[in-house]
Amino acid sequence: MRRTVAIAVLAVASLLPAAPAVAKPGPVHDEQITFHSWRSFPQWRSGTAEGTRAVPGHKPYLTIDRPAGTADGWDHATWTSPVQHIGFGASELVASWNADTPAGTWLQVELEGTYTDGRATPRYVMGKWASGDQDIHRATVDGQSDGVSSIWTDTFSIDDASAGVLLQSYRLRLTLYRKAGTTAAPRVYLAGAMASNVPDRFTVPASAGHIAWGRELAVPRYSQNIHEGHYPEYDNGGEAWCSPTSTEMVVEYWGKHPRPEDLAWVDPTDPDPQVDNAARSTYDYTYEGAGNWPFNTAYAATYGLTGIVTRLHSLDEAERFIAAGIPVVTSQSFLATELTGANYSTSGHLFVIVGFTATGDVIVNDPASSSNDAVRNVYSRTEFEQVWLRTKRYRANGTVASGSGGIAYLIAPSTAHWPRVPGSSNWLS
Repeated sequence: MRRTVAIAVLAVASLLPAAPAVAKPGPVHDEQITFHSWRSFPQWRSGTAEGTRAVPGHKPYLTIDRPAGTADGWDHATWTSPVQHIGFGASELVASWNADTPAGTWLQVELEGTYTDGRATPRYVMGKWASGDQDIHRATVDGQSDGVSSIWTDTFSIDDASAGVLLQSYRLRLTLYRKAGTTAAPRVYLAGAMASNVPDRFTVPASAGHIAWGRELAVPRYSQNIHEGHYPEYDNGGEAWCSPTSTEMVVEYWGKHPRPEDLAWVDPTDPDPQVDNAARSTYDYTYEGAGNWPFNTAYAATYGLTGIVTRLHSLDEAERFIAAGIPVVTSQSFLATELTGANYSTSGHLFVIVGFTATGDVIVNDPASSSNDAVRNVYSRTEFEQVWLRTKRYRANGTVASGSGGIAYLIAPSTAHWPRVPGSSNWLS
């Protein structure tokens, strides 16, 4: 499983004072990354609506107007984005969405694309989602493929990028549902996608840094491992909860917290019940895990935050977010020998970049820790950049496996000073 991690034995490093940062030019990278979103009133209006309407205001949103139809006890309405040309041949795409889904409502996100040879993709389901699990079980759909591309849980992927057929353009299709005859409706605040082409690589060039050296953000520290055995119906309990634990740390960094009634189902003797709640609220009933990337950022957005899944080019870009006061959740895979001080190996793990030391090493909140006090760790900049940005790696037995290629969750209020998201021409800043 790409987001499962073993228990770690980690050390607590000392805090560092803030220091002025001086930017230096970084290396040229060979990956292509773009992120596009629809979130403004004119952008919602630019799509094709069948029973939906765009609502203007301080925080514009898409909702049901008059349902376009009813099926299986649900009224439904759809919105389809304009065609988004990627600008290069993409080998992967991950969608993101931010929405409120009151009781009795949910939404489905689909992808329709065109290959570089002119053929159309199938209409792929990227996720069936609701913030709660009383009406539907949020889930992805297995077995989606046409022999050119496939959906792997939350990711559209070209089966063989070397064959030359890649993704040229796409549209997102949203279907909003509510119980037939009722008036509650979802509100969608953002729909977007990260498209990328990251070549196969075992190593990456080192970044220059000096943008946020000596800067550390006061992100709360939560261990997933103290929840081991809790609620095994959600991905076998806390030992596999790296993603929701990381997401919850960032949510609470922004001063957001679950309501007491949201935590009423958790055993009162459990430590940090908000971590249990985050695991339940991100659980994918098809994947059978709490590590679905867009489900995690969608969960964060239920607190009024903006959350997206994208890729970053380097630690230099991560430093720009830290300098702006925005933590970065990253996905990486490594052997214990590849990340000094981690003391564990993982085929897929999430943690939070919270800062950088005065010499540029990476300060992280690593949820794979024995206690909350052990969550703060410092990892070598060079080692970290390799295990995060590479797309190919060797297992302990010498076989080849994949890496995340720089996947990151970016979670912050829309009013924060967002640095430019890679490849985005219409982002918040």
